[in-house]
Amino acid sequence: MGRVVVGVTVGLATVACAVAAVVVGGRMRSRGKWKRVVRVLREVEEGCESSVERLRQVVDAMAVEMHAGLASEGGSKLKMLLTYVHNLPDGTEKGTYYALDLGGTNFRVLRVHLHDQQSSVLEHEVERQAIPQHLMSSTSKDLFDFIASSLKEFIEKEGDGSELSMDRRRELGFTFSFPVKQTSVSSGILIKWTKGFSIVDMVGVDVPACLQEALIRTGLDVRVAALVNDTVGTLALGHYHDSDTVASVIIGTGTNACYLERVDAIIKCQGHLTSSGYMVVNMEWGNFWSSHLPRTSYDIDLDSESPNPNDQGFEKMISGMYLGDIVRRVILRMSLESDMFGHVSSKLNMPFTLRTPMMAAMHEDDSPDLREVARILRDILEIPDVPLKLRKVVVKVCDVVTRRAARLAAAGIVGILKKIGRDGSGGITSGRRSDVKMKRTVVAIEGGLYSSYTLFREYLHEALNEILGEDIAKHVILKVTEDGSGVGAALLAASHSFL
Repeated sequence: MGRVVVGVTVGLATVACAVAAVVVGGRMRSRGKWKRVVRVLREVEEGCESSVERLRQVVDAMAVEMHAGLASEGGSKLKMLLTYVHNLPDGTEKGTYYALDLGGTNFRVLRVHLHDQQSSVLEHEVERQAIPQHLMSSTSKDLFDFIASSLKEFIEKEGDGSELSMDRRRELGFTFSFPVKQTSVSSGILIKWTKGFSIVDMVGVDVPACLQEALIRTGLDVRVAALVNDTVGTLALGHYHDSDTVASVIIGTGTNACYLERVDAIIKCQGHLTSSGYMVVNMEWGNFWSSHLPRTSYDIDLDSESPNPNDQGFEKMISGMYLGDIVRRVILRMSLESDMFGHVSSKLNMPFTLRTPMMAAMHEDDSPDLREVARILRDILEIPDVPLKLRKVVVKVCDVVTRRAARLAAAGIVGILKKIGRDGSGGITSGRRSDVKMKRTVVAIEGGLYSSYTLFREYLHEALNEILGEDIAKHVILKVTEDGSGVGAALLAASHSFL
């Protein structure tokens, strides 16, 4: 009997040891998986590091590339396109002006009435209309006759007490969001179509001239006064409200910037004189590149798999089109390194499944259990039942990617200010001069990434203060504008109507 008891006891002990070994082994494997997740996170944090020293290197690189792009065509990754806009609206404009905004498969027509007062920009009417599919591959005559007819209908609705008559000449600002080589304030040659258009007879042709001919055929006495890029429209709108506005930045799905440059600093257009001595330069800064940009393996993979590899490098690190996909790629890497996220779903493997608005919603989820993070992981990426500590890791990834983007955008803005002597350095390469008197400097900003994403905006402002120092930064004001491509285009028609 004693032997049986001893045998049972020994057997139970053996089972207990085995169970303990399984538990300990499970814990060790779990810890190993967790360490792999943390290691990926640490690598991302290190790769995205944007110290103030590095940001100042980016500032200097941006200013250098701007100089190079102004010196010669093709001299820089920055195109530094001449817009021939040299007379920005300042609030003294008066009258009714029009805008046509053609940016994709829809177009808008606007009417803006100006009362010679900066605060009284009134949009009387805005209409949006789809472009029929067959016109996107038809002829230039067919497309612009359709647009001109729509504009005529829009103008004919004015009536009802309006002081305007159909026989009065009108001025129009034309926002055309396709690659164009601008040759004057109101003319530009189409380089190529994008966004699904393929009208062969328009490539290499003056786009505003095609519109002007269609307006004449329609019987409208409307002059195309300005060919406008949406970023330039944002600058015009900002300058109308505040004459200290010297630059504009769009940070939304895509990104770009433009600014007011001295004509004598634009070497590639020597001999071109303007009444103001200045010209707006469209930087196309999405294509900026520098070895000082904190690039990770995720950025390299995203770029190589994109339709435009080795192009728009800056845009791919800071704009809303790409931030969500960078986060998705990091989560995918964590899932492959460790099965803590469960089976790798097909959605997690699919590029651009996680859009930036969803990423921002996860980043700004302030619920104790991060329920919005759990919902997006489940519904968008098909990753169910993610434990809270992993949800916290996902939020951290969103934070790292967003913080880098905002800080680099801030460095880009300071690069512009440095080029025009508004960064407090007096034009020197590094450091600050105490004898430089700072002017009030306004930068107009448009785009949902800045206006709607609170943490992005806060990180951008924080970086501006770090780079410039508080004494200088207090003179730099970022002002949100809305609808530069519409209202801004009409304002440019007003400021160039008698030139």
